[in-house]
Amino acid sequence: MTNIDPLFATFAALAAGLCIGSFLNVVIHRLPQMLERGWQVQCAELRGEEPAAAPAYNLVVPRSACPACGHRISALENVPIVSWLALRGRCSACKAPISARYPVVELLGGLFAAYAIWRFGVTPKGVSACVLLWTLLALTFIDFDTQYLPDNLTLPLVWAGLLVNLWGTFTPIAAAVIGAVAGYLSLWTIYWLFKLIRGKEGMGYGDFKLLAALGAWLGWQMLPLIVLLSSVVGALIGLALIVFKGRDHTVPLAFGPYLAVAGVIALFWGPPLVALYLP
Repeated sequence: MTNIDPLFATFAALAAGLCIGSFLNVVIHRLPQMLERGWQVQCAELRGEEPAAAPAYNLVVPRSACPACGHRISALENVPIVSWLALRGRCSACKAPISARYPVVELLGGLFAAYAIWRFGVTPKGVSACVLLWTLLALTFIDFDTQYLPDNLTLPLVWAGLLVNLWGTFTPIAAAVIGAVAGYLSLWTIYWLFKLIRGKEGMGYGDFKLLAALGAWLGWQMLPLIVLLSSVVGALIGLALIVFKGRDHTVPLAFGPYLAVAGVIALFWGPPLVALYLP
């Protein structure tokens, strides 16, 4: 793998990342709905009712379609970024607008992969970094939409971080285990202190699991940096929304995206930043 031309590897990673980004759009849109349907089935079973029959709905079926007119999206209409530009951001059948977020997610998926491979090479570290970045990307947009971080993504991310670091890919395994435990317990403690003092919840359990996952991937040394960065980014964005958008300050903001942004910064530039407080 070390003989692969770095420039070729970077462009190949960009192309692969664009395709993965297209799939992430499906995950972002469908996974919350799949969970909602599953919860409805479970509630019906608990009530002793027969769950209503429903067609298969998962990450594979049915085929993607325009939500406005039901037009099935063909392969040519599903080429990352290119199709959206060619269609001028509109459905080919009914001309309903297609959200610009779709190409944005695809572009981010490609850029993340390209930079990870350029930075770490075509190595287990580079490939693992791509997996981490893509998962954080999906979690970010799901949390923005639903204020929910699915266990289907956060818990596998914890175990994947521990597995990757069995060989010290990003951090020694001992630091990864401590990072997972400390990441969860730190926000869990803040959650309960806030609830005892203010009488209401300040964050969700998904945030605990996401920080545990970042601790498992990057080690306990990165946790203070991640918490600090996520808090600063969250405060700045929250203040901007209040000032410029008139957002009600009592409406909770999703914290997962800020943890994800901080995790990306820690992944690429964490060591020199951590050296400032852990020489």
